[in-house]
Amino acid sequence: MQHTKLPPQPVGFAIPNWRPAVPPVRKVLAGRFCSLEPLDAARHAAELFSANALDVEGRNWTYLPYGPFDSLSSYSSWVEKFSATSDPLFFAIVSHATGKAVGVASYLRIDPSSGSIEVGHLNFSPQMQRTPIATEAMYLMMKEAFALGYRRYEWKCNALNSPSRAAAQRLGLSFEGVFRQATVIKGRNRDTAWYAAIDQEWPALDAAFQNWLPPENFDVAGKQRVSLSSLTSPILVCRG
Repeated sequence: MQHTKLPPQPVGFAIPNWRPAVPPVRKVLAGRFCSLEPLDAARHAAELFSANALDVEGRNWTYLPYGPFDSLSSYSSWVEKFSATSDPLFFAIVSHATGKAVGVASYLRIDPSSGSIEVGHLNFSPQMQRTPIATEAMYLMMKEAFALGYRRYEWKCNALNSPSRAAAQRLGLSFEGVFRQATVIKGRNRDTAWYAAIDQEWPALDAAFQNWLPPENFDVAGKQRVSLSSLTSPILVCRG
C-alpha cells in the first residue's frame, strides 16, 4: 500500500490527475496579421534572407549563437538543418499583408513530463519589428503551448539584451532572475535572464491579448489605442 502521510518538511501543492503535456507538432498557427508555418528551406529561406538583409547593422544576430550569414546559400543550409529538428521546433512567421516570411521563432527545451516549454531563437526582421505581427506571433505560440497542457512557458535571453527583456515583460512574462555565467556564446560570457508565464496566469494573459489585437484597438494610422503593457502589467508577479 502506498504511504500517504505527508512529510514534516514543506511540500508543493498537489496536482491531481497530472498528465504530461502534448509535444508541439509542425502545423500552421494562424492569426489575423500573420501565420506561423513550419520552417521550410524551399518555401522560406530566400524570403527570410532578404528580410534579414534589411538589418544592415546585423543587430538581430548579436545575441544569437549563430549568424550573421553572408550568403543565401549558407543561410539556406542553416534553415535546412534546423527545419528538420523537433527540439528546437522552428516556425517561419509569415505576414498576411505580403504573404512573405519576415521572421522565425521556435519552441525549445520541450519537457512534456514536467509541463515546461520555452520560446526562443527569435529573429524578427525589420519588416515585423514593432508591428502587430510580432505581438500576434508570440501570442499564437503562447496560446498553443498552454492548449497543449504546458504549465510553464519560458523566455530566456542574454541579460545584456535589454530589448528582449522588455519584450518578455510586455508580453506578460514575469522576471525570475539571472543565471550568472550560464554559458559561452561566440567566445563571450553570457549571463542569462529568465522570464516565464504559468498556466494560472494564462486566462488573464489571453484576455489581455484578445483586448489588444482586435482592429478597433488601432486607429487609421495603425497606432494602438490601448498599450499591451497596460493590460499585462497587472499580471506580472516580478519585474527585472
